[in-house]
Amino acid sequence: MEPSAIIADVLSVANTSRLIAHLFQIQMQRNRERRQRKLREYLNSERGMDLLQSAGPRPLDIMVAMGHVDPVERRFWARETSTDWWDRIVLQVWDESQWLRNFRMRKCTFMELCELLSPALKRQDTRMRAALTIQKRVAIALWKLATPDSYQSIANQFGVGKSTVGVAVMQVARAIVDLLLHKVVTLGDVQAIIDGFAAMGFPNCGGAIDGTHIPILGPEHQGSQYINRKGYFSMVLQALVDHKGRFTNINVGWPGKVHDARVFKNSGLFRRLQQGVYFPDHKINVGDVEMPTVILGDPAYPLMPWLMKPYTGALDTEKELFNYRLSKCRMVVECAFGRL
Repeated sequence: MEPSAIIADVLSVANTSRLIAHLFQIQMQRNRERRQRKLREYLNSERGMDLLQSAGPRPLDIMVAMGHVDPVERRFWARETSTDWWDRIVLQVWDESQWLRNFRMRKCTFMELCELLSPALKRQDTRMRAALTIQKRVAIALWKLATPDSYQSIANQFGVGKSTVGVAVMQVARAIVDLLLHKVVTLGDVQAIIDGFAAMGFPNCGGAIDGTHIPILGPEHQGSQYINRKGYFSMVLQALVDHKGRFTNINVGWPGKVHDARVFKNSGLFRRLQQGVYFPDHKINVGDVEMPTVILGDPAYPLMPWLMKPYTGALDTEKELFNYRLSKCRMVVECAFGRL
């Protein structure tokens, strides 16, 4: 290519670049003039007068005045939802039977629970939205735990997003574990428990033990370990209850395939009972045998000096009477699990 042609091409590119830069400058000047015009209109308006009369300029006002941003109100868009069902019907209209049927507790108990959980559940409002009230967050969690409804169905009922339901359930569950578990699930008055079981026909008994299966979604890894003998995915909940069916000790988390006896032998309850430190030292004499405080289990549990289970095989009258009294006392754990 001739040198003159190369020089001509270079000059052409330079001229084109200069033209583009000039056009950009013109456009920037027009944009600046447009922002300044809108600023004057804004300051002359009623809102603008309020701004001028304020105590001092905000960062946003300074940026508007400098022409960096347009003086338009920012808006946050969200799908409109209705909370009338919760605010006007459940809280104000429902009677005790409706609360018991849907939340598994009375309204007064619900309010007390909200008060106990408030230190962990209280949230601050933000500029974009108001935080869910503690009552509503607890109600969402209880509804999910008490009913088979889906997250989407609960979200529609309470006028929140589907993800909000999942967050509320986890927050409330975590708050219950952190604040209430060690206060509610506790041994309590051992002598009152022993007297209660004695009135039901079994002497020196400190509780009844059993396991139940909590249905879960099958995990991606080692899912076969969570399939129980009934064919569905679950985790095992082991519970010791008193004479009124109140939980005094729990152990949860073992895969559904694991036998109740294995869960028990690997629990802290088993170790403390074996060491003789779970119950206060309270022995009685039955005939010529010294009997410690015992717990009652079904045939799946091992027979121990401190764990009584039913006789099996051919039974005489005394053994049948023993099994009857043991079975009668173990009904409290069946009731606690909702089986009766």
